[in-house]
Amino acid sequence: MSLKAYFDKKNNFEAGCDEVGRGCLAGPVVASAVILPKSFKHPYLTDSKKLSGKKRAELVDVIKEQSIAWAIAECSPEEIDEVNILKASFWAMHKALDQLTRKPDFLLIDGNRFTPYAGLSHECIIKGDSKYFSIAAASILAKEYRDNFMRDLATIHPHYGWERNVGYPTRQHREGIQKFGITEYHRKSFQLLPKQLNIFEKTN
Repeated sequence: MSLKAYFDKKNNFEAGCDEVGRGCLAGPVVASAVILPKSFKHPYLTDSKKLSGKKRAELVDVIKEQSIAWAIAECSPEEIDEVNILKASFWAMHKALDQLTRKPDFLLIDGNRFTPYAGLSHECIIKGDSKYFSIAAASILAKEYRDNFMRDLATIHPHYGWERNVGYPTRQHREGIQKFGITEYHRKSFQLLPKQLNIFEKTN
């Protein structure tokens, strides 16, 4: 299925929004907002999870060059612990929208829930990053930013495998927490270790 450029071409500037890192044990939740031209097309721009790291990295430059406006924002582990991960995800999207140099008149949100922003109409699209170019673009910018951030942190905190799992609850990450404790980047409101230490969650 080919992706669509706009939800409704009557809108002048639709911003696609997506977030990454909601299920991680460590690091920020990162969101992006992207406004693309109505005529935008690309042969392999789609959901970031379906693309190789090399393809995503290539698409970052394409998105930034061809978009009308784009922005990336984050909520820290401390903010996540304070308000909960769902609210922090919406807050990160709001922060990204605040930074856009062109104000959108409609929002496309990946997922099934959202906190309204600045009186703008929005549409929640389940699996929107595989249906609309702007949401797919936002997912790519957010994922590449966050993955690179966590890989950089792995050089400072090498015991958790963040260079590979980017903060998700893999076996190596859990065992690192068990052996070395937590860092300032861990989300203290999350269950960082399973109730039975031999049971580990997988990352996608």
